[in-house]
Amino acid sequence: MRRTATITLHWLNLVLLLLLMAAGPVPLIAWAFALSGLAMVALALTNGLLNGPGPKLDGLFRAAHPWLSRGMYAFLGLVSALVIWHQFTGDVPGPKLEDWLMYLLSVAALHGIFHLWRHTALGDGVLRRMTPKALHKSL
Repeated sequence: MRRTATITLHWLNLVLLLLLMAAGPVPLIAWAFALSGLAMVALALTNGLLNGPGPKLDGLFRAAHPWLSRGMYAFLGLVSALVIWHQFTGDVPGPKLEDWLMYLLSVAALHGIFHLWRHTALGDGVLRRMTPKALHKSL
């Protein structure tokens, strides 16, 4: 159940982030993104993270992995909260909401590239952790 919820929220967050960036802060999309992001953060806070560095990741990447994961969750929580703030006030502190969304997408892209590298260069099968089981044959 926890794995399914995490995987579903992981991909839902990405789709909703892209929709939010394409359409602007449409209330339905904004609330769906914010709530799915906060749900994923809440799931991680209450049940711990599902990810780990894996046996083939070593050195600096292995040491940094848990902190980078926590940082990603914290950033997702921050941007989700800012989207809610924007729904109530029409503005956010600091950079514009569109900038925050672009920052999150940029971090998510680096996250994806890192895991593609792990899956291909290290061959640790990391993509199987966060993809639906129906896609595992194509990995």
